[in-house]
Amino acid sequence: MERSDFDLSLVFSLKISIHYLEFYFAGKVLSMHSLLQELITLLFAAVLFVPIFRYFGVGAILAYLFAGAVIGPEFLSLITEPKSILHFSELGVVFLLFLIGLELEPSRLWAMRKEVFGLGLSQMFLTGGVFTGIGHLLGFSLAVSFVAGFGLALSSTAFCLQILEEKHQLKTLHGQGTFSILLFQDIAVVPLITLVPVLAGASAGASWLGVGKTFAIIIAFIAVGIFAIRHIFHFIARARVQEVFTAVSLLVVLGSAVIMEEAGLSMGTGAFLAGVLLANSEYRHELESNLSAFKGLLLGLFFMAVGMSLDFNILLAKPLEVAGLLIAFMLIKNLIVFGLAMAFKFPKESARNIAFTLPQGGEFAFVLFASAASFSLFDDETAAILNAVVTISMAVTPALFALNQKYIRSYSDITERPYDSKSDEEVEVIIAGYGRFGQIVSRFLRSQKVAFTVLEHSAAQVDIARKYGTKIFYGDASRHDIVESAGGEKAKIFVLAIDDPVTSVATAKMVKEYFPNLEIIARVRNRKHAIDLLKLGIENVHRETYLTSLEVAKEVLLSRGGIREQINRKLALFRSHDEKILRKQLDIIDDEKQMISITSSFMDELDQILRQDMEDDSAS
Repeated sequence: MERSDFDLSLVFSLKISIHYLEFYFAGKVLSMHSLLQELITLLFAAVLFVPIFRYFGVGAILAYLFAGAVIGPEFLSLITEPKSILHFSELGVVFLLFLIGLELEPSRLWAMRKEVFGLGLSQMFLTGGVFTGIGHLLGFSLAVSFVAGFGLALSSTAFCLQILEEKHQLKTLHGQGTFSILLFQDIAVVPLITLVPVLAGASAGASWLGVGKTFAIIIAFIAVGIFAIRHIFHFIARARVQEVFTAVSLLVVLGSAVIMEEAGLSMGTGAFLAGVLLANSEYRHELESNLSAFKGLLLGLFFMAVGMSLDFNILLAKPLEVAGLLIAFMLIKNLIVFGLAMAFKFPKESARNIAFTLPQGGEFAFVLFASAASFSLFDDETAAILNAVVTISMAVTPALFALNQKYIRSYSDITERPYDSKSDEEVEVIIAGYGRFGQIVSRFLRSQKVAFTVLEHSAAQVDIARKYGTKIFYGDASRHDIVESAGGEKAKIFVLAIDDPVTSVATAKMVKEYFPNLEIIARVRNRKHAIDLLKLGIENVHRETYLTSLEVAKEVLLSRGGIREQINRKLALFRSHDEKILRKQLDIIDDEKQMISITSSFMDELDQILRQDMEDDSAS
């Protein structure tokens, strides 16, 4: 998206935000001045705390929670109405679910039906049933225990999906299992909220009419999505006005959310369905690009609003009750989810990852508990304790997730698949990485009958390569035991074709330490990557776009009528001088001032050499 388009989109988003806050939140009309003050406060808190937390290696979610707690009514009181901010910022969850829907084609969603209506339904009923039973044993009424138990059975869609997205794990086995459970929970919210007035003794005479209305709206919504929405986007796209396309994108997401809310479903469900209906659309990538900024901003507001909602008075008044309920709640939920995932044939690693992603309470629990309080099912103290437990459980989830990922998991890759076993075949070459570079190297070596082994850390890439008959092993080439299993002690050459510079350098260090017999031939992404490997004593480094760039420059000169022999000589001069610059930069890489000075001096010198060579050509 162009910068001007982003600015227009942001202005449009802020206008929507202001009007939404003015007219929607419980009839409370806030002045423009107070709205802008709150908006500036929220943005300032995000700008201040997120970079600080990132600097210390802590995730953005915890930063938002902390920022919300600091500026909320319990501390600085810069914002005194967190509920209205929370309600508005739930639009972040709406945008997130829409973008997730775009990634799920209807055929793929249908393939997940077993997980959604099997694992998801089982988790909801078993967890809610256990918590209901515990509440009843503790002396609460069955109605109160039911609402509290099933409210705590819900998990946070925003937290879980954001964590999985940050770690690039949404498409893993545990990511899909987690998403299936969350999707069913979002569907289950509607009947749970509907049951609250029934449990409180209110009239439910219009319930069947409401169910009929819901189904009618859903069918009409899907019909419009299938037969009309693409034509609308096509019409707008022909106008070629970017801000209008962005406005239509926002209209589709927010409109879908409001329509489904009117039907009695959650706004997130409507946005998700709209995303699924557009998953096969040619406008999918444009929609993702236009809406990603809104999603990130609104999710940040949501997490800050959760932090603001924490009632510190109840924590100070009943610390042991809150702590005991929190630990018991998260532990029981973790064990239930783990057991169900195992029962549904998920690998043990996947089951544990799902369990550590879903132990917290969810944003819809606030809605359910507020509804119960409004119908006098909960007293104020019970609602405050439950809300505090849900909020704190959200806050500790990122830390628990990181603990599991770093210290508990069995395998080094997040796909929950063990690395391939040892190969007994002796090879001359080991290729680390099977991306574009590694594939070309392996294809040529195969044509020359050179025995080699390929190590690739992506299980999906390994499976695809094996379909085409490639001999490839799933393993992390930065681990010495994996390289040893691949024949590292007897091989002669190690081709370092790993794409990520940090992983590449770490792998090179390991090979130099444990396998001095291997000659390393390295592919590097850029100049900095090359210098890092040269400092390790690896001389045979090849910048991946360097020669291609020179070939393109050569073709430009040939097209201008240049003489091939002269151009080849100039390119040889350029390469020789550039290599000298690279070697010189090796000694001063940490001194930015000297780096700039030396590089400028060498570039001037290179210009003089090439200019003199051109004058010699003209004279001859």
